[in-house]
Amino acid sequence: MLDLDLAIERPGFRVEARVVLPLAGVTAIIGRSGSGKSTLLLGLAGLLEPSRGHLRLNGATLYDAAAGIDLPPERRALGVVFQEGRLFPHLSVRHNLLYGARRAAARRGATSAGPRFDDVVELLGVAPLLARRPHTLSGGERQRVAIGRALLAQPQALLMDEPLASLDPARRHELLGYLAELPRHFGLPIVYVTHQMDEVLRLAEQVVVMSEGRTVASGGALELLSDLSLQPLVGRFEAGSVLAGVVLEQLAQWSLSVVTVAGQRVTVPQIAAPVGAHVRLRIRARDVALQPAVLASSASNQLSGTVLRVLEREGAYAAVELALRAEAAPGERLWALVTRRSVQGLGIAPGQRWIGSFKAVAVEGRATARHEA
Repeated sequence: MLDLDLAIERPGFRVEARVVLPLAGVTAIIGRSGSGKSTLLLGLAGLLEPSRGHLRLNGATLYDAAAGIDLPPERRALGVVFQEGRLFPHLSVRHNLLYGARRAAARRGATSAGPRFDDVVELLGVAPLLARRPHTLSGGERQRVAIGRALLAQPQALLMDEPLASLDPARRHELLGYLAELPRHFGLPIVYVTHQMDEVLRLAEQVVVMSEGRTVASGGALELLSDLSLQPLVGRFEAGSVLAGVVLEQLAQWSLSVVTVAGQRVTVPQIAAPVGAHVRLRIRARDVALQPAVLASSASNQLSGTVLRVLEREGAYAAVELALRAEAAPGERLWALVTRRSVQGLGIAPGQRWIGSFKAVAVEGRATARHEA
């Protein structure tokens, strides 16, 4: 459990953060540039001192202004990975990794129950790099070593501050695969700062949204990422839906995947995941067309649902939310953006059955870290 209520002062800027969340898997902190994401992470790590409040991790108090508790970074049992890796340039990869293990051994109360050297080396694929120095490594290789060093310090949680921001798309994609495996492989929760929504779609189970130095929302990723009222606060993330699905079939000859969402089939651009894998589908509301459920359509993707609500948006538009089945869970609701004139002319109202149709090319799909059927 992550329980925090902190105020952190920086020159010309103040962060006010209040969050209580289960700390499991990946918790993403998102928001526009300058919203306070990195400042909050530094406060969690003990690298910035709050001016008031408390911070508790899994029941242990790391900071409490009223009680006079402020554990230094080395006693917080938190691994930190920054954007640029921050490896020791005079040490080989092996000795950078072993530095993390020595930190764990030196910390009072550390045990041998955490990740082992050989396990970390194998998972991150750094065995061929062990004798090399950091300056000879690529950006993705340096980040893998930085993650390994943090893991070998046997932390209770990993804190990551935009760890993929400096990498090219190919290296980002490669490293995302490693990050997705960490919580499952080591049972280690991650607090992850990013402004890249493809990373949030792939990794996050919980999301914290920050705006202008304040936490404005927190909760399950599927629900918050489909909340139209929050999307203007997170930057380059156009209004739409995030749906939860399972890969049913791979149409390799067509580079397509068939996915079931709320018991309904859709065809999407191929997702690199096995049959039975859990995936998330991102569909922009403006790419969804509505039609009455009684009409047939030639559209390849059709999701039938019941109108939950109609929200007026800016200008000429309205957003219509469909529940894809009764008592739809997060990840089973589809948004369509239509004109207010269409809402009135077609008589769209809560309780009615409508079909949302969209092209396969309008879907962005990501496998999650869970691959069980």
